[in-house]
Amino acid sequence: MPDARRLIGNVAFEHQGSMLYCDSAYFYESSERMDAFSNVRIVNESVTITGNKLEYDGKTKMANVIGNVKLRDGSSTLSTSQLQYDMSSRKATYTTGGTIINNKDKNTLTSVYGQYRPDKKLFYFRNNVKLVSKEYTMTGDSLQYNTVSESAIFTGPTWIRSEANTIYCENGFYDTRNDLSEFGRSARIISKGQEVSGDKIFYDRKKKLGRVRQNAVIRDSANQLVLTGNYADYFEANERILMTDRAAMEKIFGKDTLYVHGDTLLSITDTLIKKRTFFAFHHVRFFKRDFQGKCDSLTYNETDSLMRLFGRPVLWNEKNQLLGDSVRIQLANDELETLYLRHNAFIISEVDTVHYNQIKGKDITGHFINSELRKVNVRGNGQSVYYAEDDKGRYIGINKADCSDMVIFLDSNEVSRITFLKKPNAELLPLEKANPDELKLKNFRWYGALRPKTKDDIFLRPAEPEEPKKKRKR
Repeated sequence: MPDARRLIGNVAFEHQGSMLYCDSAYFYESSERMDAFSNVRIVNESVTITGNKLEYDGKTKMANVIGNVKLRDGSSTLSTSQLQYDMSSRKATYTTGGTIINNKDKNTLTSVYGQYRPDKKLFYFRNNVKLVSKEYTMTGDSLQYNTVSESAIFTGPTWIRSEANTIYCENGFYDTRNDLSEFGRSARIISKGQEVSGDKIFYDRKKKLGRVRQNAVIRDSANQLVLTGNYADYFEANERILMTDRAAMEKIFGKDTLYVHGDTLLSITDTLIKKRTFFAFHHVRFFKRDFQGKCDSLTYNETDSLMRLFGRPVLWNEKNQLLGDSVRIQLANDELETLYLRHNAFIISEVDTVHYNQIKGKDITGHFINSELRKVNVRGNGQSVYYAEDDKGRYIGINKADCSDMVIFLDSNEVSRITFLKKPNAELLPLEKANPDELKLKNFRWYGALRPKTKDDIFLRPAEPEEPKKKRKR
C-alpha cells in the first residue's frame, strides 16, 4: 500500500500503555493498522504475549497474534495457534484450541474456545474442556478458572476422575488449591462400589469427606444397600455414613427388602471384611414382607445378621405381635430364624377384635421355619391363654395355663401343642362363661394401629396408645 512504512530490526511501539516488539513491521498510518513479523511480543502490565505474527487495527484496538502464541500472566502460561487480544480491555480470546499451564502446581487445562480477562484474572473455557492435575482429571463443556485463587466454576456435564473416586455434576465450584468443592444438578460421587448422589454435594478431597444436602442417596452395590435422606455426611476413608431428615435404609435380602426409618441413621464399615453395622436412632420403624416393627433404637450387623431393638420395641410377624424390654432378631439365609424376647416377653395374636391368644414369660425364644413362627420356648413366669378349636374350626373354650417354663408349638400361627416343663396350673374354660377382659394377661397391650402395612408407612408417626396407669399402693 502507498502509505505503508516498513520498519526493520528491534522494532518497538508504544500504544496506550502497552509495548509492542518485533523484528520487522509494516505500519499503515492512514488506516491505523500494522502487521508485525518474527519474535512478536506484547507487554501490558503483568501480561506478556508472544507469537510469530501480529495483525493490529488501531481503530478497534484489536490485535490478532498468529503462530506459536503464548500468553504469560504470573504463574500461568497459555499456548495456542491464534489469539485475539483487545488492547483496551486486555481481553484475550482463542477459538482454535489452547492449553494453559499453571507453573506452580503444573495443572494443565485445554479447550477449543478460551477467553482471558487479566483484569479479573479469569479464564473462560468452552468445548472439550479438560483440566489435568496430579490428583485428578476434570472434563466438561464449560469452565471458569481464576488464576489467583486457583478455583474453577463449571456448568454443563462435568466429570472429575481420580484414583479414589469419580465425580459427576452439571454445575459446581472447585477450589483446586484447597481441594474443596461444591457440586449440584445430578451430582454424584462414585467410589469403591458405592455411589453418593444428591441435589448438592460438598466435598473435601483432603479429608475425604462428602456432605450431601437434599435428596441424598448412597448406594452400596456390593452389599445391596441403599441409604436415603435429605442430609448425609459420608466419610470416604472409613466408609462411615451419617444420614438424617427422612433417613431410610433399604437392604436387599434375597427376593425381599428390609426398609428401616429413623430420625438418624449411622453406618460403620469394618474395612477389613467389608461388612457394615447399622444404627438407627429415635422413632425407628421398619418393614419387611415377613416382619415389621417399631422401637426407639435399632442395630443390625451384617457380619452375624443379628438385629437388636431397644426402647419399647414391638415386632409383628404374620398374626403375631411380639414384645419385650429388648428384642433380638437372628436372620439366616435372608429369612427370620430365631427371635429373642428378653424381660417382660409377650406374644399376642388377634383371634378377633375382642379375643386374643397370648403367651407371656420372663424370656421367650421363638423359632421360625420359612419365616413362620413354629416353636416358642418360655423361660420363667410362663403364662398362656389361647382359644381352643374343634375339628371344624369352631372355638369351644379357652385354655389358660401358668407354668414357669413351657414349650409351645404352632402351625399356621395357631397353637397346636403345649409342653409344660414343670408342674402346670391349667384349666379349660367354656367360651360362653369367659370374660375376654379377664383373660387378658397383666400388661396386655395391643399395638395393631402402629403396625407399618407398607414400606411407605415407616415414615408415618401414628399416635401411640396411652400406657395403663400403675395403681398406687396404699
